[in-house]
Amino acid sequence: MELRDFIVTPILLIIICIGAYLARPYFTDPTTKKYFFPALIVKLIAALALGFLYQFYYDGGDTYNYHTHGSRHIWEAFMDSPLKGVTLLFSNGNYSPGIYQYASKIVFFQDPASYFVVQVAAVFDLITFSTYSATALLFSVISFAGGWALFLAFYDRYPELHKWQAFATLFIPSAVFWGSGLMKDTLTFSSIGFLTYSLSYLFFRKRFSFMVLALMILSIWVLFSVKKYILLCFMPAAILWVYANRLARIRSKVLKVLITPFAALLLIASGYYSIILIGEDDSRYSLNRLALTARITAYDIGFYSGRDAGSGYSLGELDGTFKGMMSKAPEAINVSLFRPYIWEVRNPLMFLSAFESLVLIVLTVYAIVSKRLLFFRALGDPTVIFCLAFSLTFAFAVGVSTFNFGTLARYKIPLLPFYVLAIGNILLYSNNERKLAVLDETE
Repeated sequence: MELRDFIVTPILLIIICIGAYLARPYFTDPTTKKYFFPALIVKLIAALALGFLYQFYYDGGDTYNYHTHGSRHIWEAFMDSPLKGVTLLFSNGNYSPGIYQYASKIVFFQDPASYFVVQVAAVFDLITFSTYSATALLFSVISFAGGWALFLAFYDRYPELHKWQAFATLFIPSAVFWGSGLMKDTLTFSSIGFLTYSLSYLFFRKRFSFMVLALMILSIWVLFSVKKYILLCFMPAAILWVYANRLARIRSKVLKVLITPFAALLLIASGYYSIILIGEDDSRYSLNRLALTARITAYDIGFYSGRDAGSGYSLGELDGTFKGMMSKAPEAINVSLFRPYIWEVRNPLMFLSAFESLVLIVLTVYAIVSKRLLFFRALGDPTVIFCLAFSLTFAFAVGVSTFNFGTLARYKIPLLPFYVLAIGNILLYSNNERKLAVLDETE
């Protein structure tokens, strides 16, 4: 903590609250208005709490590497020479003339994905005078905006489920905590929210907006720059969402049967092409190297770089083959959604994840048992299909490549809103079905 934290941060906090108050009427209605400020406040608190955690519990870590050992040096370059600052801000990892004295101090200078976060933080530093807590607050505002966009995307489709949707997208504790501070996860979490909203707006509202299209492109670019594997999981699920929604609108069962095989082939081809396109610029994410990348990442996090992040776990030996990786799918999905179990807690931070996992287990079992007659019919809902397709695919991806509960708690936050939304839709499917039937009769 520095003196500037006690001067700049309170001023910025007041500006954020005033801005939110003025913006709220444009992004809420009488139903959603009550969630706006509580969601923003918990994000702001979480951003500061994350900083305190890394400073006083971890005694450093990624968030300080992004700022104190990252964007702070870009800000200092700007203060010495705006030209050097601009050169450093838009650097691609090369030591251009005149910037070595700054770049050599930046921990993530030659790590493109991490340096992207440093660059974003550096832009905010120009506003906050390189005040860590103030810059963290601006990250939390981005997180809130992305979460709110995600909330609106589903609220627009099922407004009667607003309470469940608000909790799933705005108030899941671990998603709020790990997805609000100066971290990669904040940028990716918000980008998923913006991307989902953009898809819903463009394909389901059947409206076109250059601003929304630009938001979609920006979200894809951020995800591609920071964590490509999220796109690998999200894009096929999103394509499935669009196709399933089109099929659901077809009244004729005969026509559905005739079209479904062609739609399935188109889905597979689209998903396959999206994966090829994403892995084109990074061989680690090409189809023939995904399994090896997962193996290297899992062992690195589980036994080396992540050894101090929390308790480790193992899914057995990973042989680096696609077949071997796929054989771990059930265990990987289980560890991402339902572990650590309560008896696996080794430190206070693990308790939050363990408690959430217990809640997910209870909700999942309750959904299957109590709604067993409607369960498979609910799985025909395009939104449920999309949410489960992404959350389960992503659960497998992070579960098989992490091997550390502490790191997994951060990595899995993108899947939590979607899985909880899917469970909510299943639990309340009978109510939705009755309401939709009434709407059909009135049309």
